[in-house]
Amino acid sequence: MSTQMATTSQSHNPASKWLNLRNLALVLVVFGLFVSGYLSYVKLTNVPMACPGAGEGGFNCDVVQNSIYSEFPIRSGIAIAWLGFATYVVIGLMILFEKRIPLFREWGIPLTFGIVTFAFLFSMYLVYVQAFWLKAFCVWCLMHEANMTVLFVVYIGRLILFLNRPDVNEA
Repeated sequence: MSTQMATTSQSHNPASKWLNLRNLALVLVVFGLFVSGYLSYVKLTNVPMACPGAGEGGFNCDVVQNSIYSEFPIRSGIAIAWLGFATYVVIGLMILFEKRIPLFREWGIPLTFGIVTFAFLFSMYLVYVQAFWLKAFCVWCLMHEANMTVLFVVYIGRLILFLNRPDVNEA
């Protein structure tokens, strides 16, 4: 009986409609767009980057932002910040359209999980580059990498829910 009451009270709670992993993922995408958008703006315009903690504890955004590793492929002219922004746009669109497009209704969560997993692994590679090759950290880059880590964890949860109940698209 208590299970039925908990289910009933949860379904009547208006906040429970909005508090789900899908909406959390969208919030993380918006934050990621802000961070990668700022990094893209700095790279595109060559304006000085606001770097909290610069010079303390190995933080030096200029070293990271102007290194050969800030482009992919190396020395290609394609800024990693732009790729990050594009990745967040793609992830956001896939989340928004997963209820509207038949392919995404059926495969949206696993496909997005694949993209998020690749982005997470690439972000961890970039942390490695900052720590061991550049020996300098960028606060903005670390914010992106932390955000992508949380998004990856959220998508593990979404994938588990999807695999257990593929008919439920609220994961």
